[in-house]
Amino acid sequence: MTSPAVSALRGYSLPLSPSGTSATLTPPPWHFAGEVVMVDYRVDPEAAAAFLPPGLDPGADPGRAAAVFAHWQWCSEAGEELAEPGSSQFGEFLILLSCEYRGRPLARCPYAWVDQSVPLLRGWVQGMPKQFGEVHQTRPMRVGRAGPLGSAAGTYHGTASTGGRRIARASVRATELATGVPQLHDVPLVHSRVQPPWVAGEQPPSGLVTSTVTGVEFSEVWSGDADLEIFDVLDADFASLRPVEVGRGHVFGYAETLVSGKPLD
Repeated sequence: MTSPAVSALRGYSLPLSPSGTSATLTPPPWHFAGEVVMVDYRVDPEAAAAFLPPGLDPGADPGRAAAVFAHWQWCSEAGEELAEPGSSQFGEFLILLSCEYRGRPLARCPYAWVDQSVPLLRGWVQGMPKQFGEVHQTRPMRVGRAGPLGSAAGTYHGTASTGGRRIARASVRATELATGVPQLHDVPLVHSRVQPPWVAGEQPPSGLVTSTVTGVEFSEVWSGDADLEIFDVLDADFASLRPVEVGRGHVFGYAETLVSGKPLD
């Protein structure tokens, strides 16, 4: 029996298969909706600048940063993933640094952790530096006393760990409705596409990219005093992004549709 030609195999990502349905990733667009616990803080401006690749600069407010805990539910255009909550939901922790490109406000994500394989791979396609970790956070409840009701006032916590080591912890005492949305959650993220060469002499894709995003929605944003700890358990680079000052915390619902990537230029 003749084996099928390799060119007949399909898939947006590996693994390829005759129908393409075995691929880990479905093609975009990808729809996301989630609950966010976020803390604004400041880092040493020199440490922040060291994480910016050529072409980006710290902008008018060097050292502005944010720690973001989020619990997401996602699906592709057909929505079939929603039938499997075990794979269509994931936790995420990331650090954001304020930056600019030719005066355009952006955010740079130097570190990110997720607790599922699909968002890990999807992040690498985007150029987002996702790693495996464990992320937990307080979630609003509809009834009862075991958590804040709805997206309302209350105390929210977030923790992130990797390899059995806690890397971050945050608390937000949300007491009032904010008049706007958190700045670093309302600007495009800029990533570096990195694919290490495997075949001798090849030139893998590289460069700075942002994303085409539609359908952005914010719920009411509740804000208040916050605490944030980033622990010195990994390496000196990660430790350099520990807070020198902690600002306000925010809790809110957020949704978007991720359509595609595009070069920063």
